[in-house]
Amino acid sequence: MIAIRNLEKFYDTGGAKTFVLRQVNFDVAPGEFVTIMGPSGAGKSTLLAIIGMLDGQWSGEYDFLDQPVHKLSVKQRNELHKKNIGFVFQQYHLIDDLTVEENLDVPLSYRNVRKSERQAIVADTLDRFRIVAKKKLFPSQLSGGQQQLVAVARAIVAGPKLILADEPTGNLHSSQGKEIMELFKKLNGEGTTIIQVTHSETNAAYGNRVVNLLDGWVVK
Repeated sequence: MIAIRNLEKFYDTGGAKTFVLRQVNFDVAPGEFVTIMGPSGAGKSTLLAIIGMLDGQWSGEYDFLDQPVHKLSVKQRNELHKKNIGFVFQQYHLIDDLTVEENLDVPLSYRNVRKSERQAIVADTLDRFRIVAKKKLFPSQLSGGQQQLVAVARAIVAGPKLILADEPTGNLHSSQGKEIMELFKKLNGEGTTIIQVTHSETNAAYGNRVVNLLDGWVVK
């Protein structure tokens, strides 16, 4: 599914290069649950943003579903992202002035799904996540755990092939975090590929492989 070769990312700071990622080589097969770990500043979130095509300023080669991402235009990358990737952030990133059900509708609207079909998919997702009673509420009316549950629901509503999760339980109580991780495990069991960034050994144990980053390098 993913093949990354010699990927590098740096910032130009006063004529000098400050590297965030160095010669990263990274493969992910369909159906894997991979965890990226490392200390703060190691480049974990940057790597996840590049995999998710939210960051296009890097060098190297990146193939996703046999598409050479490094050769695609910004528009082509955006289309590939919207059709195949769901993102879960630590800070939720829900749209404040949309209700829960409207937030869930957003990824479907990117895919030109008919309105009647979108409504059915949103209704099924609300039921699956047991948040039907919250559908008319706005994010500010939800607890942190409820917001993250909605964020995960939004990430999977369109049936993405890949879910990227950046510290998805970082702001949650342990019981809420466990609920989110059990949900990821269930989705992975159903065939969804997942890559998560976490500092938590407990969360890492839900996956089947750990990739360690240190100062931008992949280390054994």
